[in-house]
Amino acid sequence: MTSQAVVAANGISKNFGSIRAVDGISFQVMLRECYGFLGPNGAGKTTAIGMVYCHTPLTSGVLNVFGLDVREHSREIKAVVGVTPQDNNLDPDLSVIENLVVYSRYFDIPKKEAERRARELLEFMSIDERRKEQVTKLSGGMQRRLVMARALINEPRLLILDEPTTGLDPQARHLIWQRLRELKRKGVTMILTTHYMEEAEQLCDRVAVMDSGKILVEGPPRELVERYAGRDVFEIRRAEDNRVLLRLEGLEFSSERAGDTIYIFSRDGEEIGRRLLSIRELEVLHRRANLEDVFLRLTGRELRD
Repeated sequence: MTSQAVVAANGISKNFGSIRAVDGISFQVMLRECYGFLGPNGAGKTTAIGMVYCHTPLTSGVLNVFGLDVREHSREIKAVVGVTPQDNNLDPDLSVIENLVVYSRYFDIPKKEAERRARELLEFMSIDERRKEQVTKLSGGMQRRLVMARALINEPRLLILDEPTTGLDPQARHLIWQRLRELKRKGVTMILTTHYMEEAEQLCDRVAVMDSGKILVEGPPRELVERYAGRDVFEIRRAEDNRVLLRLEGLEFSSERAGDTIYIFSRDGEEIGRRLLSIRELEVLHRRANLEDVFLRLTGRELRD
């Protein structure tokens, strides 16, 4: 492990009976970076991060957080990690601020200090005006921001975010992105799982794409886009493959079909676009390649239950 690695995983696996949820993956999360796990449902993302914050015991492999072995130092690791789980698991019998103050007792934070931190965090998450209300009266977006505030009550050095903005409207999602960028500027290291590719591109320095418990690829989002999807994507609907591909003969590209759409991927789409647009009856959408193209090309376009 390098001196700048906050998390160092070497061949870690997790079995649930006969099911191998995480299958021998290795990765490092560096100081002050945001590292993202992407993957379809059941890929092993939540299990992987659960091992990092000592919620899920390893079956095999070596995993260190801040240089501490998760098998031997779970208490010390939990003291410096904040976790935003997928569910809004708040206490409905407590008020907004009480949810933070009561939770602070797990970290032996003195009451006055806990109250001060709670007020600051509620302001940071733009819900201070609702601090005396019951949690059940908050909107879904406010509850999500409260869960994140709770994760910060112990002033963590590592923040783990498991699908932090799922189900939120665009305004709430962008507010959370702003707050996470602020935390990153203050030196907080983050691990993020998400199904929103734009979220990963907005926040992550590096991402790992997982499927069936394995890491398929890892790297900065823009580099992965260039490597696996190129620069330009053309979506052609309700067209015959042969007619389109013959028109592009001699050019460098890759293609795939999904349903009624042919996808053409290229690092230089100018000539491809000119040829396609010369076929008048074609319905063509030209756009820049993005991380979602990488995700779908690596994990497939079929539905996952």
